[in-house]
Amino acid sequence: MIHPPELIAFGTAVLTSLGVPEQDAGLVADSLVTADMWGHPSHGMLRLEWYAARLRSGAMRAVTDVATVIDGGAVAVLDGQDGVGQVVTAHAARDAVRRAGEHGVGVVAVRNSNHFGTAAYFTRMIAAQGCVAVLTTNGSPAMAPWGGREKAVGANPWSVAVPGGRRGPVVLDIANTTVARGKIYAALEREQPIPEGWAQAADGASTTDPRQAIDGLILPMAGHKGYGISLMMDMLSGVLTGSSYATDVAGPYVPDRRSGCGHLLLALRLDAVADPGGYTRRLDDLIDRVKAVPLAPGFDEIFYPGEIEDRNAATAAAAGVRLPDRTLRALERLADGCGVARPEWTGAACSS
Repeated sequence: MIHPPELIAFGTAVLTSLGVPEQDAGLVADSLVTADMWGHPSHGMLRLEWYAARLRSGAMRAVTDVATVIDGGAVAVLDGQDGVGQVVTAHAARDAVRRAGEHGVGVVAVRNSNHFGTAAYFTRMIAAQGCVAVLTTNGSPAMAPWGGREKAVGANPWSVAVPGGRRGPVVLDIANTTVARGKIYAALEREQPIPEGWAQAADGASTTDPRQAIDGLILPMAGHKGYGISLMMDMLSGVLTGSSYATDVAGPYVPDRRSGCGHLLLALRLDAVADPGGYTRRLDDLIDRVKAVPLAPGFDEIFYPGEIEDRNAATAAAAGVRLPDRTLRALERLADGCGVARPEWTGAACSS
């Protein structure tokens, strides 16, 4: 098991060796390790090698310089200028909260960004400031439009977070595919098959092979509904913001092509629309009612969105995180290639 601060320090060292300013590098490393702590290795440290390749090629700029294109009071448009996605989005989140503080709501459109890791990382950040948060993004094609057989629509995840009551914030973060593409990469890292119904091979046949799934199509969640939601997220994140969309967006695993992805971020100040005390009582009551529903066969507990991640993070903070062998080997390659000391934890004893 690896203690999170060690992983964050290593990730920060790798990124600073590639020209990312130390504060920005720490933010990116923290976002990746946080995903591992939440139990989402698909968005964790396995992505560090992808980011490093993009930094080396220049597809992603090491020094992020966010420009304000439109300043409309409660509304703004930012240009990330191909900077690091986490840094761009954190800037947008702070800006949205600031605008919400002045106007009750802050809406920030972002163009020309990069992959930002987990959307919940940023909506939680906003919820902690007493605001309801909504964040959308687009990504490279993962699914076919409903009725088609070629990739043209991304997984295009989105997140909603609300300030919490006695249990903490409630946070939803989902992709519009049956499963996030990163979870297929995570299965590939672990050399494990994926479940039936997640994806199709390039020839349209159902597959449990993660490599065939990556080369083929990931299926939309809820059939045509998932496709429709995903297409709308592309309209909000790409078309509306003035960024790239559809097949023009490149994923983080492409080392030498600019991403062009966009985001739309909303922060709504809680006390602008509700009495905070009454809100927390109603929220706690809603969750109490949901969790009190009789359990279906095979279930031990009912969870609200974000509860499992909170529990996983608490466990990981105390016990550490476990990374698969392939991820550890990638971190070793990064250490050697970036002139960063190999940490002691990169031995096989940490693998799963």
